[in-house]
Amino acid sequence: MKTRPTVKKAVLAYSGGLDTSIIVPWLKNNYNCEVVCFCANLGQADELVGLEEKALASGASKCYVEDLREEFLTEYVFPTMQAGAIYERDYLLGTSFARPIIAKHMVRIAEIEGADAVAHGATGKGNDQVRFELTVMALNPKLRIIAPWREWNIRGRKDALDYAAEYNVPVKATMERIYSQDKNLWHLSNEGGPLEDPWNEPPADMFEWTISPEDAPNEPEYIELEFDKGFPTHLNGEAMGPVALVLKLNELGIKHGIGRVDIVENRLVGMKSRGVYETPGGTILYKAHAALEQLCLDRDTLHYKQQVGLRFAELVYNGHWFTPLRKAITAFVNETEETVSGTVRFKLYKGNVILAGRQSPQSLYSVDYVTFEESSDYDHADAGGFIRLFGLPLKVEALKRMRNQ
Repeated sequence: MKTRPTVKKAVLAYSGGLDTSIIVPWLKNNYNCEVVCFCANLGQADELVGLEEKALASGASKCYVEDLREEFLTEYVFPTMQAGAIYERDYLLGTSFARPIIAKHMVRIAEIEGADAVAHGATGKGNDQVRFELTVMALNPKLRIIAPWREWNIRGRKDALDYAAEYNVPVKATMERIYSQDKNLWHLSNEGGPLEDPWNEPPADMFEWTISPEDAPNEPEYIELEFDKGFPTHLNGEAMGPVALVLKLNELGIKHGIGRVDIVENRLVGMKSRGVYETPGGTILYKAHAALEQLCLDRDTLHYKQQVGLRFAELVYNGHWFTPLRKAITAFVNETEETVSGTVRFKLYKGNVILAGRQSPQSLYSVDYVTFEESSDYDHADAGGFIRLFGLPLKVEALKRMRNQ
C-alpha cells in the first residue's frame, strides 16, 4: 500500500453533500489530520441550512461559510457574459466559473488557518478536479492537494452511504435521488441517472427550478433591462444590485420556463457527458447583453469578440481562470464594454426570450443611412464603385480561367 504524505491540517471545499460529508472522516482516518471545512455561499439557498453544524458533526474542527454571491457575479459571471463566452453553443458555464472562486477562497482560508493541504470532492472523471487544482497551483503551489476520489475504494453511492453510516455522518442523500447536481445563483445542473442515455428525454420531475414551457402562463410578460458599460443595473426601471437583479431574473425565468438546456458536451478529460442545465436569469441576461452589443459595437470589434468568446469559454471550462491569457482577454473585453450602455426590452413567453426593442445613447445604428426612404446621407451610386473594387479578385480569376479554356 502506498504511504501517504504527512498532513497536519487540511481545508476541505465543503458542500454538505454526500461526497464531501464522508470526506471529513475519511481525511481524519487516512491522513490523521485536522479538517477545516469551507463552504462558499454562491446562492445554494436551502442547501446552506445547518451546514456548519453538519460539518462539525461529521468531525470537522471548524467550518467557514462565507457569502460570496456578489463577488461571484461581478468578478466571474458578468465578465464571462460580457465576453460572450458560451461553451459548445449552449452551456453558460454555471459550474465552470464557480470552481475558481471557491478554490481561491479555500486557499485563503488555508493560509489563515496555517493548513498545509486542501481537499476537494471532485471525481477523477470530471472537469472540477482540474478547475480546483489549477487554481490552487496558480495561487499557492506549496499547498498539498488531496483528491479522495483518486485514492479511496468508494466506487459509488451505495459505498458512500455505507461509509457515512459506519462513521455516523449525517447525510440527506438516498439511493432514490440519482442525479449529480450543482446549484448556485446562476444555474442548476443535472447529470447521471437516466440522462446517461442521450436518447432519453429528461424526466419532468428532474427539473427543480423552471416550470415546463407548456405549463407557463398563456400571456407574455414584458420586461426592460438597463446596462451601464456592459453591467446590468436596472430591471423595469428599478435600480438593483447584482444579487437582487439575478434573483429577480431567475424568478421571472422560472415562471416562464426559460433557460433549459440539454447538451452532450466534451469534457476536458476526453469523454463526452450529458448535462441538463437550468439557467433562467442568465439566459435573459446573455440575450440582453448580446442585443445591446449589436447596437453599440462596430462590425470588426463585434466579429472579433465572437472569436474571443469561443476562446474565453474554453479557458473558463478548462479551469484556466487565473491565467495570463484569461486576464488579457478580460482587459480587451473591458475596453469593448465602454460603449455598451442602454436598455433592452423583452417579451417572456413559454420558454422564449423574445426581443421587443433596444435603445442606446451609444448606438451606431442610423435610420438616416439605412432607411428605404429618400436620404441625403447615402448616394446609391457609390455602391457601384465599391462592388467593382470588392469583386475585383473574382473578376481577375474568372477572366484568367476563361482565357485558359
